[in-house]
Amino acid sequence: MIAKQESTTEVSTTIVEAILALVEKIGIPVVEGTLLYDLVAFTVIALAALAGLLVARFILHFKVMRLISRSNNTWDDSLLDAGVFRRLSHIVPGIIVYSSYALLLQPEQTLYKVLSNLSAFYLLITVWLTLSAILSAIESIYSQSQLAKKAPITGFIQVSKLVLTLILIFLTLSLILGKSPIYLLSGLTAVAAVLLLIFRDTILGFVAGIQIAANRMFNTGDWIAMPKYEVDGEILEIGLNVVKVQNWDKTISTLPTYSLTTDAVKNWRGMTESGGRRIKRSIYIDVHSICFADDDLLNEWEGMQLLNKYLADKKSQLKEDRHARNLPEEDILNCRRLTNLGTFRAYLVAYLKQHKLINQDLTCMVRQLKPTEVGLPLEIYCFSREKDWITYEGIQSDIFDHVLAILPVFKLQAYQRVSGFERPQKNAH
Repeated sequence: MIAKQESTTEVSTTIVEAILALVEKIGIPVVEGTLLYDLVAFTVIALAALAGLLVARFILHFKVMRLISRSNNTWDDSLLDAGVFRRLSHIVPGIIVYSSYALLLQPEQTLYKVLSNLSAFYLLITVWLTLSAILSAIESIYSQSQLAKKAPITGFIQVSKLVLTLILIFLTLSLILGKSPIYLLSGLTAVAAVLLLIFRDTILGFVAGIQIAANRMFNTGDWIAMPKYEVDGEILEIGLNVVKVQNWDKTISTLPTYSLTTDAVKNWRGMTESGGRRIKRSIYIDVHSICFADDDLLNEWEGMQLLNKYLADKKSQLKEDRHARNLPEEDILNCRRLTNLGTFRAYLVAYLKQHKLINQDLTCMVRQLKPTEVGLPLEIYCFSREKDWITYEGIQSDIFDHVLAILPVFKLQAYQRVSGFERPQKNAH
């Protein structure tokens, strides 16, 4: 160790003597320790740092840019767009200053202390900026991959940048105060409660981000609905503290990240990844229009292709039941009979089964619900093949257009509450 220090001192002495000799040849008498010497030393260090910056920028900016432009990869373009190489070039002059001031100056000199602190602070800033740019490039590269659709890393990138910022703050404070960073960390416990209060949302967001990524709960592009916050739209970004959602009216809502794990959220991703989008809507049948089917109705229904098989099967079943119970043909009080509502329900099932835009691999049925004061609900439950909102609404509307229009064929009426208001009659004259 002693030998190494002696060799460094010899190199320093040699460099100093060479610089002094060069300056004296120019015609400027310089004595070490004077103001003029400090000015010359500062000028030499500044010129060396500037030369290092220019060389580094030439190599990293121009040469590397040419290689990147010829490359077929996209990840290096992200590094260039994030400014990694431009910021990396600024580390070189910092290293030059940090390693050269001790060769030209003595520790007891004021300029020595100034350059020592400034060069260290400059290196901290440039390293912090470079690492932040690398993290931004990593996020950009990751967002272009298929994994980004499964697990976003925006929150983790922001946490990493926050950790880098905290490290920068600690090292800067230790540099200003002239204390070891370990000394500052030892006193951190005294203000831990204050820091927890300040970074409460950040800590909660970080924990929520881990839960979201680990369980694949949400991702950018997911359609979510949160009635509590009046949010219904697509996730634009999941950050460390804030989640941005673009509602369907094009407004932007911002939510705390931890609210995705603490509040009720409906995620429509399952629908978009499935084979269809659910149609679940009821029409209310006026119970006064429900009746048994007479021969005239049966004859009319037989002309409907969708009911041919159903009517044939039902007639066969009713005939067998009548023979089994020894009921005469004219006995209509004790025998089983078809109703217009039951036949209408069978017609709707057959109609949905042959509909090309209904996914037949998923549940498809028509069912009665509990009667209410506004009629008997007849619910259609099926899944549209098309999941796009506009197309889906068009399919659903077409189905119920047909349902409402076909009701009179079955002598059924949809319930509609009649208002007690009567329009005044116009005078005949």
